[in-house]
Amino acid sequence: QTQTQSMWKIAGQKSRPLSSRIVVPKSGSAAAASSLSSSQIVVPSTTPLSLAAGPQHQQQRQFAHRAINSNKWESGNLPDLETFVGKPLVAQQHGPLDCDISDYEDVVRWPNCKITGLENGLRIATENLPWNSNTVSIGVFIDAGSRYETEENNGSAHFLEHLAFKGTGKRTREQLEMEVEDLGGHLNAYTSREQTVYYAQVLRENTNEAVDILSDILCNSLLDEQAIERERSVILQEMENVYSETKEELIFDHLHENCFQDCALGRTILGPVDNIKRITRKDLLEYINTYYTADNMVVVATGCIPDHDAFVAQVAEKFSGLKPSNQRKPAKDVSYFRGCEYDERWDDMEYVYMALAYETCPWNDADTYPLMFMQQMLGQWDKKFAGGQYSTSGLVRYCYADASRPVAENFMAFNTPYTDMGLFGVYACLHPYDFKFFLEATRREMNRFGYDVTEAQVDDVREKLKTTMLLAMGNTSQVMEMIGREILVHGRRIHPTEAFTRVNDVDVNAIKYAAHRHLIDKDYALAAVGPTHEFPYYTIFRRYHDKCW
Repeated sequence: QTQTQSMWKIAGQKSRPLSSRIVVPKSGSAAAASSLSSSQIVVPSTTPLSLAAGPQHQQQRQFAHRAINSNKWESGNLPDLETFVGKPLVAQQHGPLDCDISDYEDVVRWPNCKITGLENGLRIATENLPWNSNTVSIGVFIDAGSRYETEENNGSAHFLEHLAFKGTGKRTREQLEMEVEDLGGHLNAYTSREQTVYYAQVLRENTNEAVDILSDILCNSLLDEQAIERERSVILQEMENVYSETKEELIFDHLHENCFQDCALGRTILGPVDNIKRITRKDLLEYINTYYTADNMVVVATGCIPDHDAFVAQVAEKFSGLKPSNQRKPAKDVSYFRGCEYDERWDDMEYVYMALAYETCPWNDADTYPLMFMQQMLGQWDKKFAGGQYSTSGLVRYCYADASRPVAENFMAFNTPYTDMGLFGVYACLHPYDFKFFLEATRREMNRFGYDVTEAQVDDVREKLKTTMLLAMGNTSQVMEMIGREILVHGRRIHPTEAFTRVNDVDVNAIKYAAHRHLIDKDYALAAVGPTHEFPYYTIFRRYHDKCW
């Protein structure tokens, strides 16, 4: 509880600093109380709590409740507020967020990331978290995904992800599964459009074994012909399940295919069915030799990693078989955005699944953080949740003003930056006759970002972003993913202090500028599947911004 209170306090930019000094002014000494510094906690005198009034007394009562040892309470009796019992507040708090000095003190004290580059080009990064003395998260980030594939081998990265756990030169599939289970850890992998990640979560005493397993599946994978044939049918079944049960991934695949036409960024992660049926072991080996090189990888470990040099020595030994580089690695394809519409009409479906997107900036652009603010302002909601009519998001209030008749079943705003561009928009599931109303409301809210944004809205979103960042910092796996992505994208680790500074620097003008630059009077991409008979004409909806202002 104390850690949560500290996190919320740190997220607040105007929060009063606390201190471990507890001062009890004498009864009736108003002058003495007024002369106290703001870093001291004033425990109120014998005035009954029930008679205290006003925000100042409420704050004093809160401090009093925290300062008093709960074991001294007796039912029906007021505590003795003039006697301090227990440890100072700072000493009572635990974890990474245990300092109350200022808005930046905790993130400034966040451990620095140590990065070492080996002679073969492999980069190794560790971030020792002193409050985590039990677990370690280790990840191998490869700068290769579906974007780096060709039309002929599209789907290879995801195919290799499946085959990685099917046996190596040192371990059979059964031995690999048993060894991971004996460690009591978690071993997995995932593929995106720009990255492939293999990661493990283990106890600190099993760090060396986890590094050995990760290096084995990446450097010595067998790629057995029988395993390839088995996984071929598994991937086809996975593709059928993903596209039939969860429409979200299907919609985003259609969105990328159409707004990035004839570009590598528009290729799907799973790959087309024809490619899955004809990919051979030779194709997979060629992909490994091209992209699974040392200079294209980053090994990241977070958690209980007290000795960076020892971990570097382990990784250098285990990954010594990596090929340093590939001089004939093709250059990354240049992608470009194209305004378009795509609808796949199925009148037997109950709902329309759609995604509206605009071209935005890459990861390292100055508008990255203002776009994060706009994503939070649009928000996300589901009709299963209560209280939509009281949300701070105008789009949520519009869609769920009448709880018995919501405009959308659910929706979420997304902000997806890549290395050279990005996508910003909204995904939604809704009734076909609400299609037009939802699109107009979304476009209206996006236009507001360029004209009608208040400081109160910005401050509210700022606190939400900080809270989200602080919660993510308490998870070693999320910290690991942030470090790996940042090193691949930026070439360095972005310290939380810098991230907080950039969030604090966003103001109303920054959001208005980003909205005019990326959203207002710009071409859009729209993809929808379902009963799309209410699908709008592109030219009509394209000019909708003229009707909003």
